[in-house]
Amino acid sequence: MMLHCDDFRARFPQEVSVKCFADAGFFLERIYPEKGPFGLCTIVIHLQNVRKVLPKDCLANKEPTECFFPAELIKSIRTPMFILNPSYDSWQIRNFLVPDSSAPDKSWLSCKENIRNCNSTQVEVPSIGLRNKMVNDLKVVEDKEDWGMFIDSCFTHCQSLSGVSWHSPTSPKLENKTIAEAVGDWHSGRSQGAKEIDCKYQCNPTCNSLPPPRDVTAFDRVEIY
Repeated sequence: MMLHCDDFRARFPQEVSVKCFADAGFFLERIYPEKGPFGLCTIVIHLQNVRKVLPKDCLANKEPTECFFPAELIKSIRTPMFILNPSYDSWQIRNFLVPDSSAPDKSWLSCKENIRNCNSTQVEVPSIGLRNKMVNDLKVVEDKEDWGMFIDSCFTHCQSLSGVSWHSPTSPKLENKTIAEAVGDWHSGRSQGAKEIDCKYQCNPTCNSLPPPRDVTAFDRVEIY
């Protein structure tokens, strides 16, 4: 969504209000593997001809592999956007930050399955390697008046796919609002404070620390409040 947001907006008349929503797409360039000349990211950019849609102002100073990641993309996006992302993104932790190859003794196995199983040393790894970097990269959003974000400290991924995480009695909350309520405030312009970043892991009792069940599809989760 981040990659094509402005192009999508350009397809509508100027008087039409267009906003973009990105769920669990804030992947960090620093922890992404194989970023070299023959790395996965370079291959994707080449095979899918992604370079032509990357921000020209970014390409003027940086490599395409850098401009491909959200930290750089959001600097150039002009269309209002809401970013939903856990700062302890379970997918990035499992596959990029602590891949199986980094711990062949399987010492991270139970921790990666459920963050509650992590010891104090292990918990610090995603805090320093993922959360802190993500929070710093998102500072640019604070200056974008018509943007919104909901960055919780839950160990999960893709929170708009399930009604349990989207809007329910057990949904994660920031400032006492569910994701659906925060998105609704941003979308309707009810609140100027629709930019929330959670504190570190274990500070938010509304996080159940487990990926939400995939009980519904994204197409069922169009309700905002």
